[in-house]
Amino acid sequence: MRGILFRYGDLLPLTKATPRLSLCEGQTPLIPLTNLGSDLAVDLCVKFEGANPTGSFKDRGMVLAVAKAIEGGAKAVVCASTGNTSAAAAAYAARANLPCFVLLPSGKVARGKLAQALIYGARVISVRGNFDRALDLARKASEELGLAIVNSVNPYRLLGQQSAAWEICDELGEAPDRLVIPVGNAGNISAYWAGFNRYRELGRTRDLPQMIGVQAAGASPLVEGHPFDEPETVATAIRIGRPVNAEKAKEAVRESGGRFLAVSDEEILAAQRLLASREGIFAEPASCASLAGLLRLHREEGLPEGIRIVAVLTGNGLKDPDAALNQVPEMVEIDDRWESLREVLAR
Repeated sequence: MRGILFRYGDLLPLTKATPRLSLCEGQTPLIPLTNLGSDLAVDLCVKFEGANPTGSFKDRGMVLAVAKAIEGGAKAVVCASTGNTSAAAAAYAARANLPCFVLLPSGKVARGKLAQALIYGARVISVRGNFDRALDLARKASEELGLAIVNSVNPYRLLGQQSAAWEICDELGEAPDRLVIPVGNAGNISAYWAGFNRYRELGRTRDLPQMIGVQAAGASPLVEGHPFDEPETVATAIRIGRPVNAEKAKEAVRESGGRFLAVSDEEILAAQRLLASREGIFAEPASCASLAGLLRLHREEGLPEGIRIVAVLTGNGLKDPDAALNQVPEMVEIDDRWESLREVLAR
């Protein structure tokens, strides 16, 4: 059986009572960007987390969070979500035969992610408020009703997400020089940093990367230094104004000698188009914040030639097809005559 709990069970807090839950998550491809890497004169790869079972990195932590919830006797799980967490929670709850309740900010979740939560059988509740308010309510439900909350406030979520850093090191033979990653609720950058440190402590690697956290300009509390009460960005997965793991993320950036930066929606969408058209990889807008941030660093400061950089693509582009369709030309429609096709092809 493949999956995080099987491949990295020796590094995770598993007991005999922990069910070995799996949807064969993990072992996602580390794809060299030969064209863009050449443009930037660096050794550039992307960790394509969109290849996970529900199409995002959330599966890594969710498998452990739900398994430990079962071990703890939970009768149901609950989460707030901008979309990816709800899909992962609903899928693993279905696998475990547990009820799942998800709270989504009304009108702020991409249709692909909403469809996933619904088809997996979760009870979906639309909250007239932003993600941060939905999370407050999910935490209240956990406290008052005894539901297992599976947001990244759950420590098992971040432990499972460390596995992505381990996979990168296993494949490269060492940590990269820099890791560039989108930041929303700030759990993933914290998990990667912990994962790299764990591998060094075990003697499996020698070095640690600089951690570069990229936020959308309209939801950039870690860049601006204050909460965003009304965060807004096309990158819905990182549309979060009060990240619950802010302090851990700041520590990761500080200890690694890295930094946070913000990119505009225009830069994010341009990076999405560039990644797809130059490398054949389709990632959701939030994922492409990492590439947008890297391009900005190259443009404004330059990058040391030949350094090894891994950019994390957190979710599949099919999560939010509307974002892509809204920025590309419409299809050409013709009748079924050869002359009509020849005319189009000759343009």
